[in-house]
Amino acid sequence: MPVAWGTEMSGLELWREETSSGRRLQVIYPQHSKLTDKEKTNICYLSFPDSNSGCLGDTQFCFRFRQSSGRRVSLHCLLDHYDKDLPVYLKKDPAYFYGYVYFRQVRDKSLKRGYFQKSLVLISKLPYIHFFHTVLKQIAPEYFEKSEPYLEAACNDVDRWPAPVPGKTLHLPIMGVVMKVRIPTCHDKPGTTQIAQLTQQADTHISVILPTVHEVDLFRCFCPVFLHSQMLWELVLLGEPLVVMAPSPSESSETVLALTNCISPLKYFSDFRPYFTIHDSEFKEYTTRTQAPPSVILGVTNPFFAKTLQHWPHIIRIGDLKPAGEIPKQVKVKKLKNLKTLDSKPGVYTSYKPYLSRDEEIIKQLQKGVQQKRPSEAQSVILRRYFLELTQSFIIPLERYVASLMPLQKSISPWKSPPQLRQFLPEEFMKTLEKTGPQLTSRIKGDWIGLYRHFLKSPNFDGWFKTRRKEMTQKLEALHLEALCEEDLLLWTQKHTEVETVDLVLKLKNKLLQADREHLPVKPDTMEKLRTHIDAIILALPEDLQGILLKTGMT
Repeated sequence: MPVAWGTEMSGLELWREETSSGRRLQVIYPQHSKLTDKEKTNICYLSFPDSNSGCLGDTQFCFRFRQSSGRRVSLHCLLDHYDKDLPVYLKKDPAYFYGYVYFRQVRDKSLKRGYFQKSLVLISKLPYIHFFHTVLKQIAPEYFEKSEPYLEAACNDVDRWPAPVPGKTLHLPIMGVVMKVRIPTCHDKPGTTQIAQLTQQADTHISVILPTVHEVDLFRCFCPVFLHSQMLWELVLLGEPLVVMAPSPSESSETVLALTNCISPLKYFSDFRPYFTIHDSEFKEYTTRTQAPPSVILGVTNPFFAKTLQHWPHIIRIGDLKPAGEIPKQVKVKKLKNLKTLDSKPGVYTSYKPYLSRDEEIIKQLQKGVQQKRPSEAQSVILRRYFLELTQSFIIPLERYVASLMPLQKSISPWKSPPQLRQFLPEEFMKTLEKTGPQLTSRIKGDWIGLYRHFLKSPNFDGWFKTRRKEMTQKLEALHLEALCEEDLLLWTQKHTEVETVDLVLKLKNKLLQADREHLPVKPDTMEKLRTHIDAIILALPEDLQGILLKTGMT
């Protein structure tokens, strides 16, 4: 199977489990997949709703679990090749797996427990939530009726899929249905959805068109709490410990994923668990009272957590998510001391005071949409654009300051190591806000300075800055390579010793290897030019040295 569509080990993995005699793993595709016992146990527990969830019928949800430490990681994972062109929030996380679940529960008196209960689970490194849920929706109902041969046939279809190249529109056949989807790229304009539209002739065989691979129904998830959307955006931005208590895994996972998505195009760098159970291997780590709660968003359904996590600073308690078009009663912000009983009412339980004033305009716009029965998809577009503008207003001053840390191009010398980036100085950055702060692009008032100070201490800033620093360092390496290519290297060798020339060849070869290994942003003709320089220098050396250098590394 194409490695790029699943785990780094062997592509798509499909799991089936049943609970007639307890949770057990029944079948795996591909059969040579290697997961540790700990990972298998986590999958078994996370693939079923808690008994109190009452998920009769068919339910879909998502979970995320930590990869076992010390497991062998494939060195040939194609995901690494495609990662470089993906937006940062869609890149695979080497430390985690996603599990996409299609669960069915129907009454069956012939079975011991009185119910038929099975889950079909797809395990992947990719956070393509909407895409994989759609795949399962196509194959799970038939699979429950026709069993293993159907699953094997579905896997054979996936086996023939083209690789998920960012920016390319793909036609993916699965059991008689053709899905049309486009994988986003880091070059797409934020906030635009590259919708794969039908053409009149060429696409008559297309059955399902996916406008997104990863987005959830944002308004449906924020619907019970949209009065507090801006406060929740701040909590997510700052990486605050957050618990979502929901009646079922689907409400839990959708809400957690919507929260992590609300700061897009920033990536949420802390841990998040769309569905978390008391059987999770990290349960003790996340519920201990001996230390402050970690920076994580947990989605839970078991009432036990109301007591176990009542010391957490921010808790969202939601009821059943209403179908599109129905609006639940808006929950209120309440003090944490009120979350003492297991039957607490829906609400946002926190003592947090937002840094920014509430934007009444977006609330009126969404409320008007509710009154006019505007479709949930349209409400989601409005809310997503609002979050995007808020995030961009916040991040642009940081981007502008970090860009100023880049050395001038004229300071790059081919005969010296690339210059270092200047250090990020928080106070220096704060001084830039007076003239180039978020007030230039946002109508929202408030303590922006306080929000920035808090953000600079958060895991999201740490992750964002490390990513930007890596990108800028790679850009410097690329510029250094281009500077080398512009030099007459053969003329240089004529003025230096053989030892110095050999040293230069080895360094240039290392540069080529580094550019390939780290996917440096170097133009193809620059790489080719450098190879030509290397070949010319080697041919000018004595034959014995030529033989040695031609065998050393790549040219």
